[in-house]
Amino acid sequence: MGILEKIAEIEREISRTQKNKATEYHLGLLKAKLAKYRAQLLEPSKSSGAKGEGFDVMKSGDARVALVGFPSVGKSTFLSLMTSTESEAASYEFTTLTCIPGVIEYKGANIQLLDLPGIIEGAAQGKGRGRQVIAVARTADVVIMMLDATKGDVQRELLEKELESVGIRLNCPKPNIYFKPKKGGGLSYNSTVPLTHCSEKLVQLILHEYKIFNAEVLFREDSTPDEFIDVIVGNRVHMPCLYVYNKVDQISIEEVDRLAHRPNSVVISCGMKLNLDFLLEQLWEYLALICIYTKKRGERPDFNDPIIMRRGASVEHVCHRIHRTLASQFKYALVWGTSTKYSPQRVGLTHIMEHEDVIQIVKK
Repeated sequence: MGILEKIAEIEREISRTQKNKATEYHLGLLKAKLAKYRAQLLEPSKSSGAKGEGFDVMKSGDARVALVGFPSVGKSTFLSLMTSTESEAASYEFTTLTCIPGVIEYKGANIQLLDLPGIIEGAAQGKGRGRQVIAVARTADVVIMMLDATKGDVQRELLEKELESVGIRLNCPKPNIYFKPKKGGGLSYNSTVPLTHCSEKLVQLILHEYKIFNAEVLFREDSTPDEFIDVIVGNRVHMPCLYVYNKVDQISIEEVDRLAHRPNSVVISCGMKLNLDFLLEQLWEYLALICIYTKKRGERPDFNDPIIMRRGASVEHVCHRIHRTLASQFKYALVWGTSTKYSPQRVGLTHIMEHEDVIQIVKK
């Protein structure tokens, strides 16, 4: 029996099994086996055959956004509208057959946007070049899931399932579980909160499925068996996702209102160029980018060429971005903006910068 057949059989057994206290150990084991087979499926084959054509694009700019969706939802049109790149768009499916990069210029930042070929059902198993598409999506900072507003929720559910089966977790934080395999001493199991989904016996069974018999496990939150399996496997990617419903000009205003009020969702129309400005604002928030302006002594700040950083960046990060030797020559910095109590404020390397702050660095 091949891996695909084994995965299908386990999925059928999980759907058949009624969830109750008596079956939680059985379900936990099935989920562990399922995760293991899926990981085997994603590993590149060790045979020395010719390599398949990939389409990895060199990372550039201040952030990377992957555009995923089913064929003919308007991804290529969206790329052409947002960037200066022309992506072929037509009324038939699979117009885009490779990865087309473009650059969105917004608030002084260069955001790399990747138009990926349409994903079809079964992409995680390699159908329709799905594996290459998903591999590129894993390298992005944010995923824009482009959906056809006229198709209801079917596309969203199928895409979420495909991405989840290859270890991409959308809009959910990393599980707060400490896990460390050891060479001996058995299983050390503790929790700082009451657990309703996992027990010591279930944790032990799941670890045994992965041939782990000695480990330290500490639950800092009430996690599910799926989240614990994610921590053991260790290659899961947690990333923000923006659900973009295109073609809203073809549905009723009540349906537009319903979709617009869903969490992490934006409604647009590429054909009529509706709501694209709001989408850019949302994308900026999801990327958590900030602009920092520099100032030389006795001169006005340079508002034309901001330094683009991630939210939570310190003065030290700014120094490294300007020049790698600047932090070692640093004496103090003067900062104007919302991160200070008064302007200018004299700060050290650990001071956290905020959006549109102005900084003047004084060297020793």
